[in-house]
Amino acid sequence: MTKLFKNFTKKDIIAILICFAFILFQVWLELKLPDYMSEITVLVQSEGSKMSEILQQGGFMLLCAFGSLLTAIIVGYVATKLSSSFSMIIRKKIFEKVDSFSTAEIKNFKTSSLITRTTNDVTTIEMFISMGLQALIKAPIMAIWAVSKILNKNFEWSILVFGCVIALLLTVGILMAIVLPRFELVQKLIDKVNGVTKENLTGIRVIRAFNAEKFQESRFENVNNELTNTQLFNQRCFSVLGPMMNLVMHGLTIGIYIIGTILIENALMSEKITLFSNMVVFTSYGMQVIMSFLMLAMIFMMWPRTQISAKRINEVLDEESSIKDGTFDGQTKERGTIEFKDVSFKYPDADEYILKDITFKVNKGETVAFIGSTGSGKSTLINLVPRFYDVTDGEILIDGVNVKDYKIETLNDKLGYVSQKAFMFSKTVYENVSYGNKEISLEQVKKAIDVAEGTDFVTKMDKKYDSLIARGGTNVSGGQKQRLNIARAIAKDPEIYIFDDSFSALDFKTDATLRRNLKEYTKDATSLIVAQRIGTIMNADKIIVLDKGKCVGIGTHKELLKKCKVYKEIALSQLGEEELNNA
Repeated sequence: MTKLFKNFTKKDIIAILICFAFILFQVWLELKLPDYMSEITVLVQSEGSKMSEILQQGGFMLLCAFGSLLTAIIVGYVATKLSSSFSMIIRKKIFEKVDSFSTAEIKNFKTSSLITRTTNDVTTIEMFISMGLQALIKAPIMAIWAVSKILNKNFEWSILVFGCVIALLLTVGILMAIVLPRFELVQKLIDKVNGVTKENLTGIRVIRAFNAEKFQESRFENVNNELTNTQLFNQRCFSVLGPMMNLVMHGLTIGIYIIGTILIENALMSEKITLFSNMVVFTSYGMQVIMSFLMLAMIFMMWPRTQISAKRINEVLDEESSIKDGTFDGQTKERGTIEFKDVSFKYPDADEYILKDITFKVNKGETVAFIGSTGSGKSTLINLVPRFYDVTDGEILIDGVNVKDYKIETLNDKLGYVSQKAFMFSKTVYENVSYGNKEISLEQVKKAIDVAEGTDFVTKMDKKYDSLIARGGTNVSGGQKQRLNIARAIAKDPEIYIFDDSFSALDFKTDATLRRNLKEYTKDATSLIVAQRIGTIMNADKIIVLDKGKCVGIGTHKELLKKCKVYKEIALSQLGEEELNNA
């Protein structure tokens, strides 16, 4: 928690000091009220007292009450603004931190958990700062000041007040011991609820296709019931605090009056008025002491959940990215070249290598394709170029420079990446294609879409290039999504294109036309293509065949048919002997 609060800025510290000053003034005003009440009590009981004197003391009480209200409003405003700005900073830090994670770190946290940490956990801390800051400053000051006021008034009353405080603290301590372990469980269960909800929304088509609505409802109900029952247990435990507070407060009042009655009855006539006045004042101060400890008790109730939320946020902020930013952002002698030197790779915490001893070089303007059976490591190999993972052994050079030496931004500027899973943002067609490139014109976007064979379906949309694409591209087909994703890479005009099985949803005619367009448009750029279909890659300058993470063949389509058994088996399974001979 302390580590998280280091994110307070100088302005935040000033705001806290302002709160402290106003709360100090508020406590002084509130503790002056019993003094004026005592004066009124004495005036009422004394002969010869004037009404104007009583009204004067009453006026002072009203001024103190109004001043206390005004300072409370100011403190509330400052505390709310402070908590809101702090939560904004934390949310931004979490977002930026997650944005810097490599694929390895992303897998350490579930998406649902990251969402909960960015929203629910930050909100918990925001509420603690907003409400807790006031109580945390006010309660100790109020308690110490009030105790100092009553300490020398009467021994019996003082013992009674301290006894009530101890009873209250014992109750809070027992409750915290019972409830504390369940607060962390609550946050984990919120993660689960978010996870099931997200899965249900993203997989709604599959769920409906298999009539699995009841099954999903049952899954959600189980997690939701577990969360509800845990929360109910916590709230039932805390419900004891309300009656206990009333018992202590009313018990204190009755106790003070009982003791006061005995003291007044046994006192001399000259002391009775003073004792009665002290009893009234002591009741007010005693209540102030109890209320102070009650405020602290509320903080103790909020603290465990806040601490757990802070711990969960710090887990994200403290996570070190395995992909370290390099320093190189200058000009290179080469352009558009890629070289793998004895590259081997295994996933973090894995025992076996996914890729082993991969060596090849791609020159500027070449199209190199990767093919192999499922699980052979094609996509893994491609993902090492943009550093979604770093190689375990060996090195990858782009334009003669190790990818680890590049600044991430500089490296990404060289690459146009089209992922295996086409992803669309909830923006217009133009905004999706020009994503990340603010300077691109509409004409460039149109050209990129035309090269990607998307002009036909885009121009048929209601608003054409300003038509809105739904989140995830649910209002366009799989093939249309792939073409828009390819257009996004084309619009970037990079040195190197990376296509990770990006043509699988296209029909053969569109696939062939698009590849012809690409070959013409990207003739000066280097292209890496991962594909499952022989027809997509047979015209590549170089084809690399992978089998169980090893390179078992490099060459052209015709060369591999003659010398690579694995490639020939794949080709025969897709095209047949006659088609291969005519190809």
